[in-house]
Amino acid sequence: MDEIDRAIIRTLRADGRMPNAALAAAVGLSPSACLRRLRLLETRGIIRGYTVLVDEPFSAGVVTVIVQITLERQTDDHLRRFEDAVRRCPEVRQCHLMTGIADYLLRVEARDAADYERIHKEALSRMPGVARIQSSFAIRTVIRG
Repeated sequence: MDEIDRAIIRTLRADGRMPNAALAAAVGLSPSACLRRLRLLETRGIIRGYTVLVDEPFSAGVVTVIVQITLERQTDDHLRRFEDAVRRCPEVRQCHLMTGIADYLLRVEARDAADYERIHKEALSRMPGVARIQSSFAIRTVIRG
């Protein structure tokens, strides 16, 4: 990846729906060269996809819960089994392997506290190797990246 590739990524982070001609002009390339680089970034997996961010008032009825998971053991097998299970849980929007006290940090979306209780009982607590779950409900989002 060179500086032009990084400029393409920076520009798309600000506006992922930007037409190719505008993107090309923003990074100083011809439209065909820009499209070629964009497709290469996608093929190499650097750009994995595009998404829509919904503003808070329109996502009413969704509660964000930050969940710290500690596993019984941190062997490759335990990590792999947990990660395979968490990928199958549609309410988990993000999962990060961490350093520090907790092994994983998850962002979970639920309809309300009762729905999160269901997710906790039926999904999170049944995942392989889970020793401890610590949940915190988000009050509001201050910065969204």
